[in-house]
Amino acid sequence: MMRITGLLAASVLALSTALVGGVVSADAQRFVTIGTGGVTGVYYPAGQNICRLVNAARDEHGMRCTAESTGGSVFNLNAIRAGEMDLGVVQSDWQHHAYHGTDLFAEDGANPELRALFSLHPEPFTVVVRADSGIQHFDDLKGKRVNIGNPGSGQRATAERLMAEYGWTTRDFSLTSELPSREQGQALCDNRIDAFFFVVGHPSAAIQEPIATCGARVVPVSGEIVSRLIAKTPYYFEATIPAGMYPGQSEDVKTFGVGATIVSSTHTTDEAVYQVVRAVFENFETFKTMHPAFTVLDKTLMPTQGLSVPLHEGAKRYYQEAGLLQ
Repeated sequence: MMRITGLLAASVLALSTALVGGVVSADAQRFVTIGTGGVTGVYYPAGQNICRLVNAARDEHGMRCTAESTGGSVFNLNAIRAGEMDLGVVQSDWQHHAYHGTDLFAEDGANPELRALFSLHPEPFTVVVRADSGIQHFDDLKGKRVNIGNPGSGQRATAERLMAEYGWTTRDFSLTSELPSREQGQALCDNRIDAFFFVVGHPSAAIQEPIATCGARVVPVSGEIVSRLIAKTPYYFEATIPAGMYPGQSEDVKTFGVGATIVSSTHTTDEAVYQVVRAVFENFETFKTMHPAFTVLDKTLMPTQGLSVPLHEGAKRYYQEAGLLQ
């Protein structure tokens, strides 16, 4: 009995030592959480499918992965910084701002502990309008009822950046709502708003539903002002929503966009990150079939494209072993 008690005490002491200062040893980290976004967007299935691949090899590495629906990019970055989540799906622009302590992260300052794992799909800034709204272009939104997105979401922050470039504020709309992505399609069809913004990979169920239900349309976001914003902002680029992506969409829709990325911090162990990256890249063809937005992914570009923060050491280790990084 004394021997058993002694072993138990030793085990508790070892675990306590591993947890001192909030640092978890590679052997002790058995759970990984991924912050995603609204359940109707692409972030949520992205996190779910990454976890599905990680959990499929649980007998090998002993780690369980869970994906949680959240408020989006900015929320995820704040949660990672606070140690409330291990990984997050975030827009490339807000990855940049969080690391450098700019824009919405200016008050809290730079987060030098932020690290990147890989990039995912492109995310065009998408404007969806009611069929009877008379809106043909982003420029026509003045005086309309517009959902700009919930605070803490990447779509809200990107919308505000574009509005600032136009010299607009929320007072330029007759009504400004802050609905999360899961509610904006229904609000459009219920005639409570005329338009909503979404930064999302395509095709998206959140866009498909109001188009199918009430004949909503996707309109262009282009022109001199948008081109100026792209020219002076390294993480924005021209984007196209191809014709035929949605019912009734007979032409390409020009807009601009960012990219989705997976990030973490130095507080997530190298081994945990290694296993997450390994699960995705060693099952890459399967991963590409898990969502239509993933079909464009190129594994040779994902370790670098759209990443403006250092790679996590666990991710770097896998890429070097796989010959994807020198």
